[in-house]
Amino acid sequence: MYKIETKGLNTFYGSKQVLKAINIGIEPNTVTSFIGPSGCGKSTLLRCFNRMNDIVQSFHMNGMISIDGKDIYRDKIDITSHRKKVGMVFQKANPFPMSIYENVAYGLRVNNIKHKKFLDESVEKSLKMAALWEEVKDILDKPAIHLSVGQQQRLCIARALAVEPSIVLMDEPASALDPISTAKVEELIHELKKKYTILVVTHNMQQAARISDKTAFLYMGEIIEFDDTKRIFTAPQSEQTENYITGRFG
Repeated sequence: MYKIETKGLNTFYGSKQVLKAINIGIEPNTVTSFIGPSGCGKSTLLRCFNRMNDIVQSFHMNGMISIDGKDIYRDKIDITSHRKKVGMVFQKANPFPMSIYENVAYGLRVNNIKHKKFLDESVEKSLKMAALWEEVKDILDKPAIHLSVGQQQRLCIARALAVEPSIVLMDEPASALDPISTAKVEELIHELKKKYTILVVTHNMQQAARISDKTAFLYMGEIIEFDDTKRIFTAPQSEQTENYITGRFG
């Protein structure tokens, strides 16, 4: 069974259609990359999975999105609980104006978890999973904004992991990072897929090739091709896909 599945998904902002008849199935514990030129609908698709588009007043959709067999737009679901299950890491690191510790503990506190020992253990575990513990374990009470940009992004990943999601969405998580920090985030993604299903939007072709099991190429709101990453990059079936990954357009 697919972890995530869409059937005939169409999305709109007002009268403008962004996604057109999207059909895709994401298997558990895989990394899937969404690639394509700017404005093709990658981020809109990603944000459908945790219903972040709901906050845009003009947004509406039809079709089906299921996660773990449940239609997330038609079945009655608690949005807060759903977003706990489907974590999100944004393009720009966005640590809260509080300590490193409180950044990671924030989601737990929002969910009314106050037990100090549990919070301590969860913060440590999440920072270790984000490969940041050794760098910050002695400065947990310091403001998160004092960290480097690369550390801040890994802190945001730790914050997303602390509430124990089953899916992690990443919208260009390394686009603002230097090569060393990018490599750390990519290593982290590789490790995290043992426990999570990960969806990544990226403009970096080499990154998609390195980190993902499957790749979907989107163009003008449609999925042109979705296949094993190796096949997409070595033997694409569509001429449009080949033109994009070889840099002939986009």
